[in-house]
Amino acid sequence: MKVTICGAGRTGHLNAVLFKKKPAIEVSVLTSDAALAERWAKGNGIWQAETRDGQILSARPDHVGTDPGQALENADLVIITQPAQARPALLSRIAPHLPRDRSVYIGAIPGFCGFDWLAAKALASHDNIVIWGMKDVPHIAFDLIAGERVRMGGAKAELFVALHRRENTASGAALTAMLNRLYDAPVTLLQDYLEITLTPGNALMHPAVLYGLIGPGGPFEKRPFDHPLCWWSDCPQAGAELLEACDAENQALRRASEARLGIDLGSVKPLRQELIEAYGDQIEDDRTMYTLLRTNRAYADILAPLIPNPHGPGLVIDRESRAFHEDIAFGQALLVTIAERLGVPVPAIARTYRWARDYHGGLANGAPDYVPSNWPEAA
Repeated sequence: MKVTICGAGRTGHLNAVLFKKKPAIEVSVLTSDAALAERWAKGNGIWQAETRDGQILSARPDHVGTDPGQALENADLVIITQPAQARPALLSRIAPHLPRDRSVYIGAIPGFCGFDWLAAKALASHDNIVIWGMKDVPHIAFDLIAGERVRMGGAKAELFVALHRRENTASGAALTAMLNRLYDAPVTLLQDYLEITLTPGNALMHPAVLYGLIGPGGPFEKRPFDHPLCWWSDCPQAGAELLEACDAENQALRRASEARLGIDLGSVKPLRQELIEAYGDQIEDDRTMYTLLRTNRAYADILAPLIPNPHGPGLVIDRESRAFHEDIAFGQALLVTIAERLGVPVPAIARTYRWARDYHGGLANGAPDYVPSNWPEAA
């Protein structure tokens, strides 16, 4: 089986190493980093991943390059790990090079921000494409040195995937069989892709913490940070409480979607329950959202996106972070649009979204253009 990974960032690098440890798996990596591809071609091309217990896993991808024609040749499974804001251009770039003589399974990890709608629009002329997404990343990955090594954090005990609504049962069985060859955790197929789109994740989590840190009344609203801090083990109480409010509104979106579309989205659980089930005994104190985030060992050492303050001492939030360009401009924007289409009030999500856009000053306004104009379609 040939797997093409689009993106050589943290998740892409880690998956490449893990896949190559499996028998009879060919791994190709498509990257936009020409220097990274050249290093792979000229050197020994060994990529490493460090596990939580200090073990070093080493493997050499079969191909690392910038040419989509080479990377996608004979691909069976395509995994997109790039952030949401990079995916429209990527799909346009790879579309002419996708195999036409077989079913090609194209999915995103993670599959949020409406990837099913995006891929269906971008690949409308390809009738052999099966569109899928994974609910979350299989492992936390951080501290990447591109083309060399990455650190592996907590792993999910079970993985969940969904197909675009247009796909059939046979495609679902084939997809889960392929993914079960690649991952140690069991893979379960969800009933509807909205179970991924509405799964609480970064689009709720990162903006809420940002608001708690630097939003109105936050401890760093009017002053820079004096040292690096972690997203979760340093999460402020106000950020955790805002996250709970946003999560409750997301559950209201789930219920309204079920009623409007006549579907079961029971797998879209409250975030605290989701995290407890995902990380289990890696969480030392799960009594509240605040204690859970701060004591989840799987989240330990994940730094918030801070850069040197260009106007003086200390550190400031990096406006180029995925927290803005993916989680807010795509993730939150999509949730606000879904709420508007369903007629569901989401004051906490909308307030966080408006504040983040104003704070950043350069984000696009409104939902991604691939949201179907007729959604929510009748049941």
